Amino acid sequence: MAEALTPAQADAQADAEAAAREERLVARVMNGFDRFGVLLIVGVMIVLSIIAQPDVFLTERNIFNILRQNAFYALLALGQFIVILTAGIDLSVGSTLALSMMASAVLSTHGVPWPILVLMPFLVGAFVGTINGLGLTRLHLPHPFIMTLGMMFIARGATNIISGGVPIAGLPDEVRWIGYGNIAGTQVPVSLVAIVITYSLVYLFLQHTRTGRHIYAIGGSPQAARVSGVNVNRTLVIAYLLCGMLAGFAGLIVAGRTGSGFPNAGEGDELYAISACIIGGASFFGGRGTVLGVFAGVLVIGLLRNLLNLSNVQAWWQQVLIGVIIIGVVSFDVLRRRVAASS
Repeated sequence: MAEALTPAQADAQADAEAAAREERLVARVMNGFDRFGVLLIVGVMIVLSIIAQPDVFLTERNIFNILRQNAFYALLALGQFIVILTAGIDLSVGSTLALSMMASAVLSTHGVPWPILVLMPFLVGAFVGTINGLGLTRLHLPHPFIMTLGMMFIARGATNIISGGVPIAGLPDEVRWIGYGNIAGTQVPVSLVAIVITYSLVYLFLQHTRTGRHIYAIGGSPQAARVSGVNVNRTLVIAYLLCGMLAGFAGLIVAGRTGSGFPNAGEGDELYAISACIIGGASFFGGRGTVLGVFAGVLVIGLLRNLLNLSNVQAWWQQVLIGVIIIGVVSFDVLRRRVAASS
């Protein structure tokens, strides 16, 4: 027969049960926000935009303009996401974008056929990304920050060297169509279709290939992945190669939109790419995040900028608000990890 609890013991037990219920509730709320929080933020941004500018925001022209203007951000963020999954970072994506587009612009002045001009940004981006990956793994640098920071300056300097530091106009119509054209008979941007296809392919790569699963595993624990037989160095090189290639693709989109190459393209855009990933649910600690979340993060930033532009708010406030959102999201990620560790 169980012994009766003293009043003090009963109170202690009741307090412990209440604390356990509270912890479970917090964990459920954080789990729900972790899965759907960024979609909630997108929904709030859309509602605010409709309330603030009901006659402008919902127009077909404005919606497609938002998607067209943020297409290259979506590509930069997707590449950055692959690297962040490994608990890494690539600060050179903005400079890689500029170098890629300038390479095509310079070649266009020598009469190079347009198919090569379209292919060149992918090749340049892949080359820069591979150098980042090899530098990180072969030089045994303590953090990707160092290698990619150096590459940021190298690529930006190379961009100015090959262009003479001046813009180059006159890209052919085939290149312009990729960045600014619409699907025949519709208002749907070609760049939007390219984004949908690219995101779908990256999703399939990360979720349904061995290398994609290895990328997640490295972010979870490099040592555990290595013990499990994962070739960590090879996987990291592939991750940075893909990041560079997507930055090159972003350069092609920008070149198509403007019909030219300009050496200061992409300055600071690596920060927007990182911001979109973090807002979209990726973790700086690696091994966590989704492709859909990254696109939602891009939409949050794009909708915020569109709302402030339509409301004639200074661009500086965009930076302030994005910074506030990033601090909030990263703080939530740290809190989530603490709750998970204590449960």
